Amino acid sequence: MADVPYSFDRTAEAAALHDRYGSLGPGEESEDVVAVAGRVMLMRPQGRLAFATLRDSSGQVQLFALAKITADFEAFTRLSLGDWVGATGKIVRTRKGELSVQVHTWVLLAEARRGFGDKWKGVSDVETRFRQREVDLWANERTREILTLRSRLISSVRRRLEDKGFVEVETPVLHVIPGGALAKPFVTHHNALDADLFLRIAPELYLKRLVVGGFEKVFEIARVFRNEGLSPRHNPEFTMLELYQAYADYGDLAVLVEELVSGLASELCGATAISYQNRDLDLTPPWRRATMAELVSEATGEPVDVHTDIDELRRRIAAVGVEPNPAWGAGKLLLELYEKTTEPHLWGPVYVMDFPAEVSPLSRRHRSDPDLVERFEAIVAGRELVNAFSELVDPEDQRSRFEAQASARAGGDEEAMAIDEDYLRALEHGLPPTAGLGIGIDRLVMLLADVANIREVIAFPTLRPER
Repeated sequence: MADVPYSFDRTAEAAALHDRYGSLGPGEESEDVVAVAGRVMLMRPQGRLAFATLRDSSGQVQLFALAKITADFEAFTRLSLGDWVGATGKIVRTRKGELSVQVHTWVLLAEARRGFGDKWKGVSDVETRFRQREVDLWANERTREILTLRSRLISSVRRRLEDKGFVEVETPVLHVIPGGALAKPFVTHHNALDADLFLRIAPELYLKRLVVGGFEKVFEIARVFRNEGLSPRHNPEFTMLELYQAYADYGDLAVLVEELVSGLASELCGATAISYQNRDLDLTPPWRRATMAELVSEATGEPVDVHTDIDELRRRIAAVGVEPNPAWGAGKLLLELYEKTTEPHLWGPVYVMDFPAEVSPLSRRHRSDPDLVERFEAIVAGRELVNAFSELVDPEDQRSRFEAQASARAGGDEEAMAIDEDYLRALEHGLPPTAGLGIGIDRLVMLLADVANIREVIAFPTLRPER
């Protein structure tokens, strides 16, 4: 490897060559000389000539080598699948119609000392695909397409929000107190401070402090961490879009969400009516809006809401196989009934509106029913995509809800929140009417890429360590 160059002056990518020389006929050649670089994905020596498929990040092009023209022809024919090479030569189209670079000179840029699967078969072993993503990316073009779509989606989200006047910000990843969501945190230790810190489970409280500080529209595309199990829909670290808008309520954000998601679908998939896992899904606004109580009543065939007699709620939750905790109030029982009987069967898109106050410690109480809050979840393709609400702005109400969460935490609920005095102090400076939301970026990519497992849309998903 001593002779490998420190750089290579590439002048063209594969896709651009096909665009530029698409009119070149079979057997024709151009006098244009280009330099290309990439991996050798196929090698076919045929006596005094050889054909190789070169793939770069844009696509692939054929290398056409001739013993009488190509420097060090014999060494070229001995290249291994996966070797990185740079090649220079004229653009030609072979008699069989394949656009090619007629190799005059070439150089080995990196030797593939490990193979990564037959080009035609790809890599199908799940363990190899996710643990050795660099192998998966070359052997399976679909993987690169998904991760490229993810990049385009995040870029588009950023652009669309900035066009609406939102300012992108960054907030701490290391938190003194875990807050902003109901989840078990990861704990780490800061040596200089001799203090335990928590990897953020949500950026929510810091973002709302920025609204207190005068930023009226803020968003963060945040990496968040939750110490939970692995599943096709869950990874312990994932990416979330959180945004907050002053002077707005949850109804305003419902309009923003459906416009954002349908716009992304149109841009990235070509239409708002798409297919997900062989089932039609129409993301065209407006989306259906229905309260949690209405949806549970529809699913079970019996009227129910947060004011239903608590013993009746306990009976009904027990009837669907959930042992009710004596500490659960009517709101928690209604949520459990919804999650057991209703949510798994919603295809949507549908806004599940007006959650119980008991299970929504950061949401503002509903203007027409204090036992509810102005909160919605957007269910799309059978899973939660968005959680949004009119924000709780009363510091006294917020303190009482934090205290209820702290009591639950003391009672063994590892996902309950603690009391965040810094946030309460910020609220005392005044938070104007504000609405906020969180969108799981990974799940949004899953939706538009039509994949069922979250690991497909994360470049390096969390895996059990190798022994």
